[in-house]
Amino acid sequence: MRYIIIGAGAVGGTVGGRLAQAGREVVLVARGRHLAALAEHGLRLRVPEGESRYRLPAVDGPGPLGELRADDVLVLAVKTQDTVAALDTWAGLPVAGGGTAAERLPLVCLQNGVESGRLALRRFRHVYGVCVWLPSTFVEPGVVSAAGAPLTGILHLGRIPHGTDDTAHRIAADLADAHFEAPVVPDVARWQYAKLLGNLGNALEAVSGPMTGEEAQALYARVRAEGEAVLDAAGIAYAGAEEQRAARGDKVTLVPLPGAPRGGGSSWQSLVRGTGTIEADYLNGEIVLLGRQHGIPTPLNELLQHLANAFARERRVAGSLPVAELVALADKAAAHGG
Repeated sequence: MRYIIIGAGAVGGTVGGRLAQAGREVVLVARGRHLAALAEHGLRLRVPEGESRYRLPAVDGPGPLGELRADDVLVLAVKTQDTVAALDTWAGLPVAGGGTAAERLPLVCLQNGVESGRLALRRFRHVYGVCVWLPSTFVEPGVVSAAGAPLTGILHLGRIPHGTDDTAHRIAADLADAHFEAPVVPDVARWQYAKLLGNLGNALEAVSGPMTGEEAQALYARVRAEGEAVLDAAGIAYAGAEEQRAARGDKVTLVPLPGAPRGGGSSWQSLVRGTGTIEADYLNGEIVLLGRQHGIPTPLNELLQHLANAFARERRVAGSLPVAELVALADKAAAHGG
């Protein structure tokens, strides 16, 4: 199988680099300065074993590839706000032997949240979801870092909306050869919703910095409690904390990487790179949406969604809102119900 990584950033670049290291055929899709760096210098992947460079085909879209192959696997690793554009670009492409990518090829949503899978099912017949547990960083063009050891990450994988098949198992086997654990599960959405609850802190970290202090931890607990209340009201199942701990154990322990400090998660990195967009509408915003649908107030998630979008739009400095000020805003929002 050839893996076409659509969005070779922190997660996509790490998975692509590790697959290439394991001898799999990989194409990286990127844009701007990152694409230029990949084309000129190759992908620099920093992991606990050291730094490696992989000179892989790097393109800005499907044009240079020509007709897609029947053994291609499309790995969608863009942020959710870029999903529709990516799906529109790749869905109608012809595949050798007849048919289109949307009709014939597997599309793997290697993304946070749950919305991309739903969007993909509108266009693609064979959609796979992944619960992404992969600490990784992309803030410098051409360079991605992944500090996990002994495994780089754990990627629960299954069909969307549910089920498994031979393709899922083949992809999982390739990932297992590439320093990942990839359990194939029939209920991948249950793992994705559990990860969503953890990702509700992404916006908090993006606007106020690492959640290391008691104030930040207490605020995150309140934000997560809103999320749990909404999922419960909606009747949406999610893996519990004990089940997640049992699955992860000490398989992915962060190791300091020389020259590659880990400053924050994906939303923080979006602000650092000055992309102008952020994923909050599909993380905290997913909880806000479900809350409105089921009559559950979600003032804290709504606040974080609003603040994260403002930070991205105005290109404000990541982590520049003091936690104490954020807590005051949260208390005010909670008092007014939103």
